[in-house]
Amino acid sequence: MGWRVILSRRWLGYLGFAVVFAIACGCLSAWQAARGNEAVAANALLDANFNSAPVPLETALTGLTSFRAHQQWMRVTVTGSYLPEEELLVRNRPTNAGPGFEVLTPLRLANGSIFIVDRGWVATGDAQDAPDYVPPPPAGDVTVVARLKASEPRLDNRAAKGNQVPTIELGDVKHKIGGSVYTGAYGVLESQTPVGATGLAPVVTEKPTQDEGLHWSYMIQWVIFALIAFFGLGYAVRQELRLRNEN
Repeated sequence: MGWRVILSRRWLGYLGFAVVFAIACGCLSAWQAARGNEAVAANALLDANFNSAPVPLETALTGLTSFRAHQQWMRVTVTGSYLPEEELLVRNRPTNAGPGFEVLTPLRLANGSIFIVDRGWVATGDAQDAPDYVPPPPAGDVTVVARLKASEPRLDNRAAKGNQVPTIELGDVKHKIGGSVYTGAYGVLESQTPVGATGLAPVVTEKPTQDEGLHWSYMIQWVIFALIAFFGLGYAVRQELRLRNEN
């Protein structure tokens, strides 16, 4: 009995199944490769933005709603005066130091627009669900270097009262403080001149970790699965031929 056994309807069906399975594995492998390339590109963009030279805010954000994903962590400079009376506290921001808040202080620019600056983190108070003390921002004109971050999603299942907000959803921030607020992005404080009072912990001290994940391993894994399918088919044919020849 020769290899013509594989021309039977049954074995052609098995071969067709193996081909379809291999094509599916190839598509999944290509998808994982694309995901891996996206992760590599995201890491390269993060490196470029995090280590970039600061540019004026008006150059990076040409309008109050302007912001693009590729600008995440870009460094900008902006000069204005803080509005401490409009300061907001972002709830549920735990760190290794414990539960706490992030402090959002509006910065009014010379043209009247308002840029939200995340000045840092402060711990929850000992006796109330609020900080015991929030170090004030410097008075008068201040020049800030900050890293751009996109407005966060609104969480409808979370609520906050008074000068607290559940997330940094800039539309909600604008509603609370009013005025011409930048709603595309806000700034995470890196430095300011003058420095002002101390006591707030920086929100970002080093470049965030970007994990490329297991995309490359999965890419190879799907190729191996496709090869196993054909190996298994060949082995099954060989075994049937051996049994037929023995008889």
